Amino acid sequence: MTDRLPFIAGNWKMNTDHLQGTHLVQKLDWVLKDARHDHESVEVALFPPFTHLRSVDTLIQADRMDLRLGAQDLSQHASGAHTGDVSGSMLAKLGCTYVIVGHSERRADHGETDEIVRAKVGAALEAGLSPVVCVGESSEVRAAGEHLPFVTAQVAAALDGLTAEELATTVIAYEPVWAIGTGEVASSEDAQEVCAAVRAQVASTHGDALAASMRVLYGGSVKAATIAELMEQPDVDGALVGGASLDAEEFAAIVRYRSHHGR
Repeated sequence: MTDRLPFIAGNWKMNTDHLQGTHLVQKLDWVLKDARHDHESVEVALFPPFTHLRSVDTLIQADRMDLRLGAQDLSQHASGAHTGDVSGSMLAKLGCTYVIVGHSERRADHGETDEIVRAKVGAALEAGLSPVVCVGESSEVRAAGEHLPFVTAQVAAALDGLTAEELATTVIAYEPVWAIGTGEVASSEDAQEVCAAVRAQVASTHGDALAASMRVLYGGSVKAATIAELMEQPDVDGALVGGASLDAEEFAAIVRYRSHHGR
């Protein structure tokens, strides 16, 4: 066991409108309360689309829900003539604690390079947000046996030059591209192998103590049926959940992973 607080994050991607989003949050809160979920044992964060952030934050605050709010992306720029971009300070003012950076869909759909990802990590930290930095390999990279050097290179690039204080608030999410939205999921052994390599990469640049305290998540078609085994792995500290986070009961079952094995 470690002192790292388990972290379950729900990435809604481009799904729901803001009314559907508030209903989803209300249902999730009700299901977790009904199950007497211990919020002290697992941190839960929701990452709705930009259009929902104000509504979801208002609901969380008004009903005193023990849920964190995050955004799915941010601009590397602080302000200025960047039509369509959203800055870190804007997100912080809307009540966000976290922001996803470098998701594979952003890398693929918007051409985000390691350099852009690093700039966005810096922008998040500058705004007082905790970045959830996504890394992961394609099926071709894994088939070639290059997944560990590929992922650790992404980690090194994203964290380059950060201080220990900045890294203390940073989360890494390992999401194999071949498992995102496909229904496939890495085995618990596969997830552990890469998450351990991620932690070792951080240790190599910033020391064992900081690496031991950093939370490393797994993402990629995570379901209630698979989460307990994943969470038994020593270097897996939580999950970045996609499609399953749109189902309040399924997501709540993921959050309550300890109950699956009577833990």
